[in-house]
Amino acid sequence: MKKRKLLSLTLAGAMVLGSLAACGEKTPDPTPTPEAVEATYDNVKSADVIIVGAGGGGLSAAISAVDAGAKSVIIIERTGVTGGGLNYTSGTMSGAETIIQELDGIEDTKESYVQDILKNGAQKGNEEMIRTYVDEDVDAINWLWENGLNDNDFTMQGEKRSVFAPEHALYSIQRSYKAKPHDATKYKSAAHEVLDQYITENCPQVTIDFNTTATALLGNEQGQVLSVAAVGADGKTTLYTAEKGVIMATGGYSGNKKLMGEYAEYGSEYLAGGSTAAADGVGIRMMQLVGAKVDPETMGYIPTFPMGYDRGDGTGAIAPSYTWKAGGICVNQEGKRFVDETEDAVEIREVALEEQTNAIQYDIFTDKIIADLQANKASTFWDFFYSEGKPYSNAVVTASSLEELAEKLGMPAENLKATVEEYNSHVKSGETDEFGRQFTQDSLNTYNLAINEISGDKFYAVPLKALCVMTLGGVTTNTDTQVLDESGNVIPGLYAVGECVGGIWGKFVSGGTGVMGPIAFGRIAGRHVMANTPATGVAVKAASYVLDESLFPELKVGGNKTDASFDMSKTLADGEYEATVDGQEGTMTVKTTIADGKIAKVEVTENHETASIGGPALESVPDAIVAANSVTVDAVSGATLTSNRIASAVQQCLEQAAK
Repeated sequence: MKKRKLLSLTLAGAMVLGSLAACGEKTPDPTPTPEAVEATYDNVKSADVIIVGAGGGGLSAAISAVDAGAKSVIIIERTGVTGGGLNYTSGTMSGAETIIQELDGIEDTKESYVQDILKNGAQKGNEEMIRTYVDEDVDAINWLWENGLNDNDFTMQGEKRSVFAPEHALYSIQRSYKAKPHDATKYKSAAHEVLDQYITENCPQVTIDFNTTATALLGNEQGQVLSVAAVGADGKTTLYTAEKGVIMATGGYSGNKKLMGEYAEYGSEYLAGGSTAAADGVGIRMMQLVGAKVDPETMGYIPTFPMGYDRGDGTGAIAPSYTWKAGGICVNQEGKRFVDETEDAVEIREVALEEQTNAIQYDIFTDKIIADLQANKASTFWDFFYSEGKPYSNAVVTASSLEELAEKLGMPAENLKATVEEYNSHVKSGETDEFGRQFTQDSLNTYNLAINEISGDKFYAVPLKALCVMTLGGVTTNTDTQVLDESGNVIPGLYAVGECVGGIWGKFVSGGTGVMGPIAFGRIAGRHVMANTPATGVAVKAASYVLDESLFPELKVGGNKTDASFDMSKTLADGEYEATVDGQEGTMTVKTTIADGKIAKVEVTENHETASIGGPALESVPDAIVAANSVTVDAVSGATLTSNRIASAVQQCLEQAAK
C-alpha cells in the first residue's frame, strides 16, 4: 500500500470549520456571532433536517424523516438530477425473508444473508452494522414493493423474481431482484424511480436544491454540527441550518482517481464507472474537519470489475469480451498471463488485475475462439459491443502474427510469444497449468466452454481495465447512523449513510447492497434524526487524520467551461459538417452548420447518453455554442462529460470547415 498523505489540524473556536476560500467565499472569523456568520452568505435557509446528496440514501432519509414528523426537509444536490450512484447501476437489489421470496416460494433467513455478506467481504465487514442493515433491508424491500415495485417487470429465472446475480459472488440462495424501471429513459434503477416518484407525489415537505454544492460543515456554539455552507451554480452562497440534524449522503470516491491512487497501487488508472462529477469523496473530508473518524485501512477497500471498456476520458463501462470462456487468454502489459481466466470467483480475477501494471489486461483470441463462443450461445457481449460495426469495435486490435500484435499493444514480442507457446503446450497435453486452469473435457462448464489453442491466420486483442463503480471506505458511524469521532463519541447532530460510510461491507461488496445499503440506512437515519436531540457542550474540532486537500480536484462550481477550444478568428467555409465521438454507451454524432463564417446550427443527430444525466446538456449546450459562436461554453452541472462530448464534436467540425 502506498504512503498516505495526512493532515493534522488544530482549529481554535467551535463555530466554523472548513475553508470556503477555494469557492470564492470569505473565510469567517473563528469565533463570530451567529448573526455575523449569516451575514457572510447571500442566502440563509433552515429546515428540520438538512440532507446532503439526493441519491438512494438521501431520498430514503427524507421520506423516513417526513414519516417521523419532519415538517421541512431540504436536500442539497450537487448535480441537476436525483439518484446519485443509482444513475450508474443496473439496479440489482437483495434481501432475505422478503415479500418477493415469499411469493416465489423461496425460504431464506436473515442469518444466512448476514453470513454470506461477511464471507463475500473476506470477513472484514462490521457484523453489527451488517445485522442492522439486514434487519432494516427486509422492511425497505417490502416498502418498495408496496409503493410500486410490485408493478414492475423483473429479469426472471424460470418463473421467479428471486434470482442469482453472477456479477458478484453468488449468494447461497436466490435473494437478488432485478426490477426494470417503467421509464428507462429517465431511470436505470427501479428503486430510484419508486423513491423519486414517492417524494414528488407524497412529500411536499421535501425541497431539493439542485446544482448546489456543499462546501463545509459548521459547528455552533453548543458544539452541534447543524449547518452546511453551500454554493450554487450562479456562485451565490447559502447557509443551511437544521433544527434536528444534518444527514450526509454524499457518496464515495470512485470518480476521484487521485484519491484512489493513494490507497491502491494502480488506483489512479482505474476507470470510473460512476459519477465523475460528484463521486470525489469530498463529503468524507468535510466530516473529518468536524471530527469524524476514518479508518485508513478501509479507504483501500476499492472493489473493481475486471472488465472495463475505456471510453478514453477516464470513464468506462462493463463490457467483457468473455473470449476466455472459449479458449482465449488474458495477458498484462508485459505480455504475460497472471490468473486462471476461467476462475468463477470474480473477486480473484478482480484482485489479480488490480495488481498488474496500470490495471490493464488484454484478452487474446482467434477466429476459432469467437466461433466457439457463438456456437455455445455465450457471445452476447461480443456480438453487442465488439463485432464489426458495434459501439466498441474500434477497441479490437487485429494482427496477422503475434509479433505484430505485441507491437501494436506496446508489449515485448518475445514475452507474448513465450506466453502463448506455454499456454498452447497445456492445451495439447491436457495438463493443468500454473494458474490452475484446466484443459480436459471434464473441466468444461459455463466459465470454460471450449478448449482452444491460440493459433490461426489472425490474432485479436481487446484491452480491458479495472473498473470502479463504488468504494467501501469512509467515516465511522454507529447503528443509528450517527457519525463518530476518533474516541468513539457521537458528533452531535451529524449523521451519514451510503458510500461515504466506511467499514461496513468489508473488502468486497455483496450483490444488491450497493443499492439497498444506502436506502436501508437512509431509513434509519431519517427516523433517528427526528427522535434524537443533539447533545451540547462537546467541543467541535477536526480529526487528527484528515485526507489531504491536494487529493481532491479543484471544486468547479459555476463557470465550469467545456474542455474543447478553437480559434474562431480562422476563416470557416460555409456548409454542413459532421463528426462522431465516443459517447456514454456508444458513439455520439453531431452536425454543425456554418453560415456566413459563423456557427449557425448545432444538432446532435445520434447519441447513447443516459437521458437522466446527459439530457440537460443535449438540450442546452448546442444552443449555447451557437449563441456564443464558440465551443468554449458553460458545461451543464452534473452533465460535464456529455457537454464536453458535444463541444469536442463541434470542434472537429470547425477543424473540417477551416481546412
